[in-house]
Amino acid sequence: MSKLLKNNEVRRTVFWQVVVSVIAGAVCYYIDIRAGQITTALSLLLILIYYISTYKRYRRIASLAGDINKVLHGDNTISLENYSEGELGILHSEIYKMTIRLREQQQKLVSDKIYLADSIADISHQIRTPLTSINLLVQLLSEPNLTGERRHQLTHELYGLLSRIDWLITTLLKISKLDAGTVQFKQEQVSMATLINKSCAPLLVPIELRGQELAIKVEGDFIGDVSWTCEAIGNIVKNCMEHTPEGGKIEIKTNDNALYTEILIKDNGTGISQEDMPHIFERFYKGKDSDDKSFGVGLALARMIITSQKGTVKAENRKPSGAMFSIRFYKGTV
Repeated sequence: MSKLLKNNEVRRTVFWQVVVSVIAGAVCYYIDIRAGQITTALSLLLILIYYISTYKRYRRIASLAGDINKVLHGDNTISLENYSEGELGILHSEIYKMTIRLREQQQKLVSDKIYLADSIADISHQIRTPLTSINLLVQLLSEPNLTGERRHQLTHELYGLLSRIDWLITTLLKISKLDAGTVQFKQEQVSMATLINKSCAPLLVPIELRGQELAIKVEGDFIGDVSWTCEAIGNIVKNCMEHTPEGGKIEIKTNDNALYTEILIKDNGTGISQEDMPHIFERFYKGKDSDDKSFGVGLALARMIITSQKGTVKAENRKPSGAMFSIRFYKGTV
């Protein structure tokens, strides 16, 4: 208890209590001896009560500080519920909130580290596969007896692999920007026809080579970031194209009402298996019907772009066959 007197605040309080008690006792002794004795006894009792209560309070504060120190050093078994309401109630409440927040942040950091490690492993795997093929093609191109036709074929394959790596890196950079929250989405107004045509423009030649039909029936206007939204719609249309057989059909329609603007992208391809349905928008997820050229990032990027603009995207199967993607951009708070 002697440590308590080293506290300047306690020492000053006890000092003034003693001074006041001595003065009060002296006055009462001057008036009446019995009154002086009672006053002195009560004063000493009050000083003792103050000292004991202060000592207990400081012990609880020291115990609380020790528990906080344990929490900061990773001990998640500490419970602060032992500190009941009272003079420490407000302090306990705020510290308890802080402790919960620290635990949540710690868990999030651990989850982020695991996610980052998994993402790096996935990226390494995705890039290593085409790099291995590129290495083999370079070795074949170095052969002295290679015919011109074969050299042209290998060069074409090499160009295709390099284009895939370039597309993957570009897409991953876009995903990283969205993850970091550094993208500033613009609010532009264009016709829905302009948006859809711009989104599908890079896919018109592949669609034609596959003998597929692209039917566009849209109306109304779109308000949002045109460039990023074209990226999202283009990735979804590309997915439909890759899962639609030659001679198939891809349809794009729009609906507009007071709540939202909806874009429907349909195909008559193989559809989405029930096993893949919950995961198709996950990063690096490749469905069982995906080809070897798929990286599993296109739909993930599309969803990130749409949800970042307060929109939603949903995938479902059509009857008798095919898939449908529903994109909604809400006009108010959902």
